[in-house]
Amino acid sequence: MGTIFGFTEDQIAHFGSTWGVGGLILFMVFIVAEIAWRSKAGKMGTLALFLVLTVGMMGFVAKTVLQEVLKI
Repeated sequence: MGTIFGFTEDQIAHFGSTWGVGGLILFMVFIVAEIAWRSKAGKMGTLALFLVLTVGMMGFVAKTVLQEVLKI
């Protein structure tokens, strides 16, 4: 009782917050690359787009890495 397909709510939430968000981050990187390509941004413009639009994603990745390293 209290499981969905044999998984607890905590396991499903952990899976979604790691693999689910990770998949969305990869998709967002693809979107940024597509924006840079379609706008013909050049090397500097592409760097600026990736830097500005992916700062939040880097924070999420850093948080996940720190949690794993510190075993939190």
